[in-house]
Amino acid sequence: MSCNIPKELIDQTIAFHGHSCPGLAIGIRAAELAMRELGSPAEVDMVAISETDMCGVDAIQFLTDCTYGKGNFLHRDYGKKAFSFFDRKTGKGFRAVLSQDVFSGVDQGQREMMLELFMTLDLDDMFSITRLECDPPRPAKILESLTCEQCGEYVMESRTRRFAGKTYCIPCFGDVEQKI
Repeated sequence: MSCNIPKELIDQTIAFHGHSCPGLAIGIRAAELAMRELGSPAEVDMVAISETDMCGVDAIQFLTDCTYGKGNFLHRDYGKKAFSFFDRKTGKGFRAVLSQDVFSGVDQGQREMMLELFMTLDLDDMFSITRLECDPPRPAKILESLTCEQCGEYVMESRTRRFAGKTYCIPCFGDVEQKI
């Protein structure tokens, strides 16, 4: 089954990302899966979690309205082609992992072949889908900005480190604490 996202929207996604590639196609299809399972971004309070930083995250941001800046797109740097999606309204969620079977019999060096494959595979064949029983991530909170004792720059409170009674940003903490 080919991708159900309109060509014009796919073209806009490619323009947003800057080029067309197999990685972007994975993200396009992951976003399509999220909309199939949870509903359109206009109807749900969608949250996405990516376990990779590959090209596909741009497609997910563009197509689902989940962005890092709004705090409804989280990155967990696990190096896996895996994406979780939740609807905060209903608590419904799932995790989708790119199936290893999609690579059988395909030369991974053939970008156009991979792109065509990813855009035409049935979503249930492309991804291994697991329903999630956990709660969706909490909404982002606005926290106080504190001043780093060493560099003098503001840093979000949750990203500070304390050492010898002083507050440090993470890079400066590495300079003063020798055990990291």
